[in-house]
Parts: sequence; structure tokens; C-alpha cells
Amino acid sequence: MNFLTLGDRIISQKSRPYVIAEIGVNHEGSLELAKRLIELAKEGGADAAKFQTYKADTLAVRDSPYYWDLKSEPTRTQHELFKKYDVFNASDYVVLAEHCASVGIEFLSTPFDDAAVEFLDPLMRFYKIASADLNNLPFLKKIAAKGKPVVLATGASTLPEISMAVDMLSRSGCSDVALLHCVLNYPTKNEDAHLGMIRGLQRSFPDLIIGYSDHTHPDESMIPLLTAHMLGAVIIEKHFTHDKTLPGNDHYHAMDVNDLKRFRELVDRTHALIGDLSLKAPLPSENISRKNARRSLVLQRDLPAGHHLTAADLTYKRPGTGIGPEHWEEVLGQALSRDCREDEILKWSMLE
Repeated sequence: MNFLTLGDRIISQKSRPYVIAEIGVNHEGSLELAKRLIELAKEGGADAAKFQTYKADTLAVRDSPYYWDLKSEPTRTQHELFKKYDVFNASDYVVLAEHCASVGIEFLSTPFDDAAVEFLDPLMRFYKIASADLNNLPFLKKIAAKGKPVVLATGASTLPEISMAVDMLSRSGCSDVALLHCVLNYPTKNEDAHLGMIRGLQRSFPDLIIGYSDHTHPDESMIPLLTAHMLGAVIIEKHFTHDKTLPGNDHYHAMDVNDLKRFRELVDRTHALIGDLSLKAPLPSENISRKNARRSLVLQRDLPAGHHLTAADLTYKRPGTGIGPEHWEEVLGQALSRDCREDEILKWSMLE
């Protein structure tokens, strides 16, 4: 079985999900709100609180076109959108990392430029790389050289591109890679989520841990996340906000603390249903049912000692405290050792 260490947790293919609350830039430039979101992520049960570290000028050209739903986020260029929220500096991320440590949650921030890779490195125990940088080989090489585990999102990518990225990471010093199925639509329609691709990634990369990064609208039952986990995703990432009704950016397809709590509760209930045993066998709690709900061979009439049993002498009734009906053929023709009465449960001691 494959294993991957993320912070304090060892993740295997049978693990409960490692949940990354993607705060991103939903703090909208407020350090205090960012801290509050960290606290809410911890309260909801997330394993990590993740931000995005970028500067608009190093990320996109000024007329870079949008790729999101303009009804929810009306900004028409990437540069303009990113410029709104790139106010944090290296010292601010130190503050956020320290706050994560104080509340007991892993700090993460996705770097989007070389400078961010450097100043985030002492703050993080593993890296998350965005889907859009999957083919950015020099960037992947720089991150891999840090020698830490990498969680790589695979939105809008082909299998050869994913293989190319994994190969670059492994050749450049990263020995532990996890892949996240992702659809690079904001938001993602349910019919476009294609969670079956999780299984496809498992088949194509059997040696790697597979997860899921979600952009669908959260529903009351958190069905996309729970389904992804049941299909094998053991790392779950989703945008996180304090208020899903806020306009713009990533609030409109994010989960909040109540969604996160509900997902954790559903995961616990589902794992309780699945249990720890894979080999079919009776449970100790079934012993009484096995005994009383099964059937025994039962005599249909009063019979004298020495009588040789025939099919007409026998039936099968509950409880299963006597000779089981699986011994029907074995019992036929055997002689009774004593007088027996109608409706008596047949036992081996009653046969000669």
C-alpha cells in the first residue's frame, strides 16, 4: 500500500480524507479576517488551512482574459482580479503560519512565483501546486528541489502532461507526490465534475496517492466530496469562506464551517458503515442471531427408539441449536437412540 506524509498525518489509500480548506484570497486583503478563517477551518475539522501567494504583476499580463463565470465574478481580466488581493507580503505569511500553529492546523499557501517558493519554504512541510502550473516545468523543478512532498492538482490536463510533471518532480528531488483530480471551471457544474476520473488516475498512477480538488457548489449533503472520497480520494481540497453569500472571487463555490463539519460527520458515519474488516465473517454481535435465527432439523411426529429417519420424519425450524439442515442427507437413514416426540429439535446425541 502507498503512503504519503502530510504534516503530522500519514495518508494511505484507506485513510479518512486529509482536508485542505482553501481560504485562497477569501480574506480579501484583511489579515484579521484571514486569521478568523484559519480558526473556522480548524473548528470545522480541516487538516490544513491554505492560502494563495502571488503578485498580479508576476502572474499574468495586463490583458489576460478571464476563465470564470462573469455572473458571479464580473472582473474581466486575470491581472485586474489578482491585483485586488495580492496585498500580503512575506511577513504576513509568517504571521498566518504562526497563527495556524497556535490553533493547531497545518499552514499551506500555493506559491505562484519563484520568490514565493523561497519565502514560503520554511513555513510549510509540503507544497500544493495549482493545476495551471502543471506544465510549468522550471517552476516544478524549483519546488521539487526543496525535497518536500508535493500535492499537484491536475485540472485541464492530459495523462501525458501529468506524467511529464510527475517525472520532473521525481527527477528533481521530490520523492512523494500526490495527484488531485480537478476540473478547472469556476464554478464546476455537477455534470462536469467527472469524479470517475479519480479511478482513472488510480489506474494510471497506481503508486501515487490520489485526491480531489472541488469547485462545485456545496450542497446540504456534501455529495461531491463524499462521492469523491468513496471513489478513493484521500486528500480533499475545497475553497473555504466565512460567508457563502458574498459576491465575487471564490466565495460563491466555497464551503463554510457548517459544510465542513457536516462533511466530517458524513465521513465518520460512512467509515463506520464500511468498517475495518474486508474478509466476510460473522461478527461477535451476530452470534445470537446465528444461533437463534437459523434452523435445526425438527421431528414431524413422535418416533420410537431404533427408528431409521426418512425425509417424511423431518422438517426445519428455528432456532439453530440442533443439527443444521446442511446435514439433511447425512441424517437420513440413521437410527434414533431413544424415543422422541413431535416438534423436538434433533441433536447428534439422539442418533445411534
